[in-house]
Amino acid sequence: MESGITLFDDGRNDSFTIQREVLPLDRLRNLEEKIAAAVERVKALKEEKTLLDRKIRDLEALLNDRNQEIEAMKSEKNSIGSQLEELLHELDSIEI
Repeated sequence: MESGITLFDDGRNDSFTIQREVLPLDRLRNLEEKIAAAVERVKALKEEKTLLDRKIRDLEALLNDRNQEIEAMKSEKNSIGSQLEELLHELDSIEI
């Protein structure tokens, strides 16, 4: 038998014990890295959301402007239609 080892030793040596202690530190470091990556991802998503919200507001304003233009054109169309009808009635009255 080797010196210093008894029948009651479980076969572990100091390097194994140190390795078991390092493993939780590695897991903790890995967890810390994952949390840091998640935090960065959340920040990036918040920035992207802010940009998209701004783009939505801009597009809604543009849509509102276009809808107002459409309404103005419809009004103009109705006015022109009314004027044409009046002119046609005048032409009809001249022919009679």
